[in-house]
Amino acid sequence: MVEAVTSAARTGASQAIRLEPAAERPRRTRRLSAAVARHRADLLAGLLFTLLAGWLTHGLWPAPGQRVLALNPADQALYEWFLAIDSRALLGDFGLLTDRLNAPDGVNLLANTTVIALGVLLAPVTVAFGAPVTFALLVAGNLAGTALAWYLLFTRALRAHPLAAGLGAALCGFGPGMVSQSNAHLHMTAQWLVPVIVWLVVRLLRAAGRSDGPDRRRLAGSAVGLAIAVAAQFLIGEEVLLLTAVTLLVLAVAYGLADRALLRRALPAFAAGLTVAAGLAGLVLAYPLWYQFAGPQAVPTGMFDPHHYAADLTSWTTFSPLSGLGSDAASRLTTGPAEFNTFLGWPLLLVTVACAVWLRRRPVVVACVAGALVMGVLSLGPEVRVSGERTGLPTPYALLAGLPVVDSALPARFGLAVLPLAGAVLTLAVNRALTKRGPARRLVPVAVGMALLTVLPAPLPTAPRPPLPEFVTAGHWRQCVRPGGVLVPVPTATPADPWPMRWATATNAAFGMPEGFFIGPYGNDGAPSVGTYRRPTSALLAEAAARGVPPAIGDEQRRQAARDIRFWGASCVALTDDAPHPEALRWTLEALFGPGTRVSDAWTWRF
Repeated sequence: MVEAVTSAARTGASQAIRLEPAAERPRRTRRLSAAVARHRADLLAGLLFTLLAGWLTHGLWPAPGQRVLALNPADQALYEWFLAIDSRALLGDFGLLTDRLNAPDGVNLLANTTVIALGVLLAPVTVAFGAPVTFALLVAGNLAGTALAWYLLFTRALRAHPLAAGLGAALCGFGPGMVSQSNAHLHMTAQWLVPVIVWLVVRLLRAAGRSDGPDRRRLAGSAVGLAIAVAAQFLIGEEVLLLTAVTLLVLAVAYGLADRALLRRALPAFAAGLTVAAGLAGLVLAYPLWYQFAGPQAVPTGMFDPHHYAADLTSWTTFSPLSGLGSDAASRLTTGPAEFNTFLGWPLLLVTVACAVWLRRRPVVVACVAGALVMGVLSLGPEVRVSGERTGLPTPYALLAGLPVVDSALPARFGLAVLPLAGAVLTLAVNRALTKRGPARRLVPVAVGMALLTVLPAPLPTAPRPPLPEFVTAGHWRQCVRPGGVLVPVPTATPADPWPMRWATATNAAFGMPEGFFIGPYGNDGAPSVGTYRRPTSALLAEAAARGVPPAIGDEQRRQAARDIRFWGASCVALTDDAPHPEALRWTLEALFGPGTRVSDAWTWRF
């Protein structure tokens, strides 16, 4: 009897145990459904931004390894190599000075826009699918992620209606400057941490400005979070971090002047919180900053002429050539298709100004207008230029020219900061209109929507990617190069012709190369330069590739070639069938090094 009862009890317990998860399922489903219902607007915004980003970049899909951005393929080759070298972190083979380019001197990764944090984070994708896939994901993801991050900031920090936040965030993530920079400038479009930094600064201000005294716990948490976000953004895009810092400085001053009571109440604790955040970030970034400006292969100063890379005043009222209403003729107002940073067009400018006037009593709008004016003026560079003509009229930027760090930024890119500031003003205007009765309830959202339609971007132009030689794709290079050794492609990679770097990218930088496309200290007296000087042998081969005529080769050229091979530490020289004038190059190489060995679709010379 006892055994029967015990057995029944065990059976019942077993059934209860089996039934309990089943009973829990409806409860979990209800919780999930409730969570989806609470955040359906956020999910819809994320979906729409993702679809828009996918549409803009659809030319790279579904085969990123076979497509390339038509307007800036050279920078794409460079960034794919950056992603490949970053993926070496998975193998424990990664350092801030890499010997996989510009052998034997190497390249200082922090002196170049290498998006290290993103490359390391997505290293598994790069190793599994290749750097072109990672690159395409980042081009689309940066646009959608930036827009979604601003949407969340506007809905949380500004308490904006989802429609208002969505319109403003669309400008932040998909504005003309962002779409233009998407032509291979990953370090400039990865701005999804900027709203986080802004939110932490706002949180710090609110904790410092409480009427009953500072909230010290929240101050400390915000300061620590701000330090972490700043350090992360430094390793993603240092130039974006600089633009964010300058903009926030202007916003803080303007907001304080517009709200004196808050300024008096919050200033001591707010300043203390910022000091703590700066100190913590400084501790984390002290070594990377030293390495960037004083380490091996460092570039201590900027190399780009601020007069050349400045915005034209006319560009602010002009439609971007990459928008539906734009014209290719407008390209003359800037330096290239990746720098349409200030092409907002007159309808969007007029609507934004009208919204700012309507909301002029709000301190946050005053701050945004002040920030937009300052960053817009700085984008003009040291001298005002109108319709391509220099006026001789100096600007405030002339006072900043030559300052450390600032001189590394391109003036025209200061205009990128205007996008989120204008987006915030438009968000506040639409949000206010939606809470009112009368004509404004419909007029303002319609006007903002129509203005945004005038800057609606067209898909990024793409083109077929030239195929890689089988010597690389089939792994035949391993017969020629020692593990971790140096392979010399013929001709060698240069800033104007970086395509041989794609060989290394396809192998996730498993071997090194001489020369190449990078920023290094090869100008006069160690000044920064793009690329390095050619060795005599690479110059000789480049001449043969350009002319198609073999140069005269004597004993001196052979001795110099041997010296260059030793200087590079080369394991192998490879000439593939797709090289320019391969017969002339093969004759030259055989005259220098003797008969080559045929491996797949390449001639090789081992050392």
